[in-house]
Amino acid sequence: MDNSIKKEISLREFIIKVKSIINYLLSKWLIIMLMGMLGGILGFSYAWVKEKEYSSTTTFVLENGEQSPGLGQYAGLASMVGLDLNGGGGIFQGDNIIELYKSRTMIKKALLNKIAGRQQETLVDRYLKLNELDINWASQSLRAQDSLINKIVFDINNNYLKVGKPDKKLNIIQVEVKSKDEDFSKAFNDEIVKTVNDFYIQTKTKKSLQNVNILQQKVDSVRAVMNGAIFRSATIADATPNLNPTRQVQRTAPMQRSQFSAETNKEILGELVKNLELSKISLRKETPLIQVIDVPVYPLKVTKPGTIISILLGGFIFGLLSVIALAIKKSLADILIAN
Repeated sequence: MDNSIKKEISLREFIIKVKSIINYLLSKWLIIMLMGMLGGILGFSYAWVKEKEYSSTTTFVLENGEQSPGLGQYAGLASMVGLDLNGGGGIFQGDNIIELYKSRTMIKKALLNKIAGRQQETLVDRYLKLNELDINWASQSLRAQDSLINKIVFDINNNYLKVGKPDKKLNIIQVEVKSKDEDFSKAFNDEIVKTVNDFYIQTKTKKSLQNVNILQQKVDSVRAVMNGAIFRSATIADATPNLNPTRQVQRTAPMQRSQFSAETNKEILGELVKNLELSKISLRKETPLIQVIDVPVYPLKVTKPGTIISILLGGFIFGLLSVIALAIKKSLADILIAN
């Protein structure tokens, strides 16, 4: 038989089968309608039972600090006093701050902070009350607290906290916390943003800040030595006002030693001050700028499933599932009859 004829027969059989299934579904319109009505009722029940949630959102712009390539010529000199002018904070680049928001350490640190205006209540206490967990956090052992924190972190990452970029091309980051408790939503949003952003800045600038502190200590130390040498030179001159000309060595040698020490330390001090200023410039350049755009304010945005949308969506899903189930049943029945 010609291939074109075979294809025509196969196409005709497919069309016949489709028409058969459609006619079968039309004959079962009552079942489909009842299933759609059942889905609508369930959708209405969901919208009625579902509690309203309060959404707290913070939006900020992140601009990473710049590296300082112009300081390379001083790197060798700086290394002599134990410094590194190549910059720091390389472990956090780009979108890594988003992952910080999801980390156990950051969430735990935020949860253990106390709610503003409530000196005795921490966010973890508020979370336990929100979820109707009869647990006294303070009375738990360290092992029990760690176990509980693991569960809370998992729950928060999956059901409370959402962090991302509204636009992938921009460095705008949005942090949203959604819960049934308005106070918890706002307080946790405020704390997690402050905790993560502070940690991010400290980590990015840690090496440069260490350089500045080391250099400042060196500068203070050398300046103290230089001042001491100058003071000793003046003290020696004052101690021998009427020195015998044949005894000049008693004044000249000690004074020259003190003056030489002062001049030497003056040169060292000049280089150290120069490197200190370069390290401060490096620190300023590497400090990331986090500019907050929007912060959550009362009253928070309330989110709750719409009744009409829930009814329509539930009816559509159950109606579609019933159509698929009936179509499969009809196809299997046709296959059994054919065999």
